[in-house]
Amino acid sequence: MNHRLALRLLAVLALAGCLAAPARATERAQVPERYQWRTADLYPSEAAWLEARDAIAALLPGLAGFQGRLGESAETFHAALSARMAVDSAFYRLRVYAMLRKDEDARLSRPSELSRMAEQLGVEYAAAVSYMRPEMLALGPERVRAFVAAERRLEPYRPWLEDILRWAPHTGTAAEERVASLAGIMAGAPSETYDIFKAADMPYPEVTLSTGETVRLDDAAYTQYRALPNRGDRRKVFQAFWGRHKDFERTLGTTLDAEIKTHLFDKDAHRFGSCLEAALFEANVPAAVYTQLIADVRANLPTLHRYLKLRRRMMDLDTLGYEDLYAPIVRAVDLRYTPEEASELVLAAVAPLGEEYVATLRHGLDSGWTDWMPTTGKQSGAYSEAVYGVHPYQLLNFTGLHEEVSTLAHECGHSMHSWLSDRTQPYVTRDYKTFVAEVASTLNENLLLHHMLGRTKDRDTRLFLLGSRLNDMRQTLFRQVLFGEFELRINEMAERGEPLTGERLSALYLSLLREYYGHDLGVCRVDELYGVEWAYIQHFYLNFYMYQYATSIVGSTSIAAAMRDEAAPARDRTAQRRPLTTRRDAYLRLLSAGSTKDPITLLREAGVDMTTSAPFAAAMKEMNGIMDDMEKLLAATSAEKKFKALPRFPAVNRDLALMVAASVAADDLADAIRLAGVPYLEQIRLFDVYQGKNLENKTGGAATVSQKW
Repeated sequence: MNHRLALRLLAVLALAGCLAAPARATERAQVPERYQWRTADLYPSEAAWLEARDAIAALLPGLAGFQGRLGESAETFHAALSARMAVDSAFYRLRVYAMLRKDEDARLSRPSELSRMAEQLGVEYAAAVSYMRPEMLALGPERVRAFVAAERRLEPYRPWLEDILRWAPHTGTAAEERVASLAGIMAGAPSETYDIFKAADMPYPEVTLSTGETVRLDDAAYTQYRALPNRGDRRKVFQAFWGRHKDFERTLGTTLDAEIKTHLFDKDAHRFGSCLEAALFEANVPAAVYTQLIADVRANLPTLHRYLKLRRRMMDLDTLGYEDLYAPIVRAVDLRYTPEEASELVLAAVAPLGEEYVATLRHGLDSGWTDWMPTTGKQSGAYSEAVYGVHPYQLLNFTGLHEEVSTLAHECGHSMHSWLSDRTQPYVTRDYKTFVAEVASTLNENLLLHHMLGRTKDRDTRLFLLGSRLNDMRQTLFRQVLFGEFELRINEMAERGEPLTGERLSALYLSLLREYYGHDLGVCRVDELYGVEWAYIQHFYLNFYMYQYATSIVGSTSIAAAMRDEAAPARDRTAQRRPLTTRRDAYLRLLSAGSTKDPITLLREAGVDMTTSAPFAAAMKEMNGIMDDMEKLLAATSAEKKFKALPRFPAVNRDLALMVAASVAADDLADAIRLAGVPYLEQIRLFDVYQGKNLENKTGGAATVSQKW
């Protein structure tokens, strides 16, 4: 090997590693206070939490005392509901505190103890009020509605009561409902076991990167290192991370099987035809919406494949692999941000939502809403959790990547949805369905993208941003629906009495991966090992949750486009005779409406009819439009290269003989040479491989390198 080339290669790879390597997970005590959420806003101390728990427990007999009395009068009916909501609000606050403390560090036993205390109290609370739904249903719709008409203080409860009346066919006797509620103490066990194992007991692997750096691949680190620019490093990360999950395939399969069994219990206990129907009934979403979504996505897999082929072209790869899907497709762009910079970007992006929205969010980001940094033992991923009368809390694992700024925008969408609903609605209607919730989050991501596109003319940056949006749509529309189909299939298997072993789960997941990503069509290679990816997806413990990311992004795409159209100069605006904020105000009304109406109605009033295929078609139109824009930018770049002056010197071919370990792939060597930045390099072609004597278990490869001067 040419030693000068080797030295240059190492230098370039070292630089790439510095740019792409995320911050190491650290201990929580090392994180500055400004990057931690303020749990003291809930309770100033653990002692205060324990006092609150005891106070709630003392109220439970009073709730049980209303049993058999709901039909006495409208006044008694109101007293019972008022007492219940007071306990419910206090318990929710208690539960969130325990959850936040546990998610800070799953290695600590005391937060887990608090969480179990809260869980036990929740079971006792559920048992104390288990009679209410069957007793209300026994009263009948006419009498319940008469109580509401007679007692004005019951009017805020009307949407909640109407939702309960909808459950009549799926509600048993008081005794049956009590048994079902008591079974709730077991329902959270699979998820808790999974969380603790992944956070505290999983022996995560270590890999040594091309830079010489050795990294430990926990869940948070995996999401960071899978985006490294060096293809060989990415493959190492994937092989090590999924290999370790493969080691525990049977254990994690048993845990997920236990979760699905809770779905079966709920289906049978409440007389639903399927686990899917049982899961979607609470949100008042027909099962047909779910299955049609899968059908729509499958019908549009050519759009996904178009994106994958574009990604392969932009990454200059002969073959696209599953491990290539998170790497930047424009190598020269490295967008990184501090928490402060990320906050300012998001605040600027959401400016179309109004000054009050921005001011409130700014206050929240400065006032302990967010837990920013990845730390050892911390819950992976991101979420937003609001507490009525306090404020939302946001968990992040922020390392500065562009995708994590999008995550911040996403969670801020949830938090502001909760904030507006909490400030507008009484406690009983302050909550909202997930079907609506993800509209608020994905709309903020859309606003962020267009804000960043509006502030840069740089071609590579625009390509990067557009590519990031495409990848987001890949993950939110196609990947989440793949998850949804997997979840549907394993629940159907359980309904048929088929065992859900880790091996069977991996085989099913692999088949879906290869179908969606066009493995057999040569679009994207999916290694057999990656079939164990299901073991990494925590959302499978949330019972048909993930499809709503897909339905929501198609809804938010329509709303965001309408808002941009309204804000843009238009010749016919006078003729339209409407203020510039019509769409925005309709959207903010949706965020403030809580659960006063069903989600389909709320979205229709915001300008999106989710009962039609129009929102999905609009999302596909946007996705293909982005690819059109990217291809135009790429064509312009090619044209610039095409018309460069002819070189003064002829092309030169150099034959290089390299000795490497037998495990090193030729593609990885070629990628390394390209990354070295050798001037005037045009082509690399492998023409011979030798493995034999006198090479000390090494393989010798011969390659032709073409250079033009």
